[in-house]
Amino acid sequence: MTTVGIDELEALRLPLTRYCYRILGSAADTDDAVQETIIRANARLHEHDAARAKLTTWVHRIATNICIDMLRGADRRALPMDLGPAASSADIGVPLPESRWVDPMPGTRLFGTADPADTLVERESVRIAFVALLQRLPPRQRVVLVLRDVLAYSAQECADMTDSTVASVNSALQRARATLDSNRLQPLDDFDSSQQELLDRYVAAFVNHDLAAMVEVLRDDAVTSMPPFAWWLRGGVAIAQLVTSSDACAGDRLLPTNVNGCPGFGQYRPDNGVLRPFALIAIECREGQIAEIVTFLGTGDRFAEFGLPISL
Repeated sequence: MTTVGIDELEALRLPLTRYCYRILGSAADTDDAVQETIIRANARLHEHDAARAKLTTWVHRIATNICIDMLRGADRRALPMDLGPAASSADIGVPLPESRWVDPMPGTRLFGTADPADTLVERESVRIAFVALLQRLPPRQRVVLVLRDVLAYSAQECADMTDSTVASVNSALQRARATLDSNRLQPLDDFDSSQQELLDRYVAAFVNHDLAAMVEVLRDDAVTSMPPFAWWLRGGVAIAQLVTSSDACAGDRLLPTNVNGCPGFGQYRPDNGVLRPFALIAIECREGQIAEIVTFLGTGDRFAEFGLPISL
């Protein structure tokens, strides 16, 4: 039997967060799942046999069961682009419930560092678009794919964690890979000085409402969205026209942060002479231009998580 203590379990909080977030797609649900995993594991430490399973494998089995239970009957989380065609006007409609959307997460909780230059493989597996793609998979396929292809557990370990057989794991993995292959995402650019210059140009164009400069930094096929609204827009020119002509953004400012291992911003809006948190923004860059912008409205209360001040 184990001699592991609560300190060893607490050391697993970060890898558990990375695992549960990919499965659940929700920051709040991830926190709940990780906390419940730590509590259950601590209460059952006397059951852990190190000769039969590593502590990480045993704890991830507990987390897996908790995540699958949480997903029963839950809405599939998504991004607006997953729910319907692009909008043809600036009318964004009515907001949908928070439970419909994939949440952003700070890079510090996914990598242990705020540096966007983390390995490309890891960044690809937690980028907003990939986490949303994972949510298309049935829960058990989602679990198997993350355990096998992202966390590199063996088929036998995965079978033990999911109370199934190796054959069942391999079958679920094959189906999950097929779904991802049919919806394959374009790779992201590496973060370097040229990307930083691109982001600086985007900020300048945003602040100055400079239409020509905004068009230059956006891909022709760029998309933008604003959860909790199902509305989204495609086309660099259309996006640039919307952003630079909006009176709602007058006086807003952007501060850089890390969102899901990718560049992002905290958007601040004037309020009685003070700039206050308004929205978190996730940015994806491809082939030297900005390819996707997701503005998470109503996330001002989460700025501290992303290392952003609560006012300017």
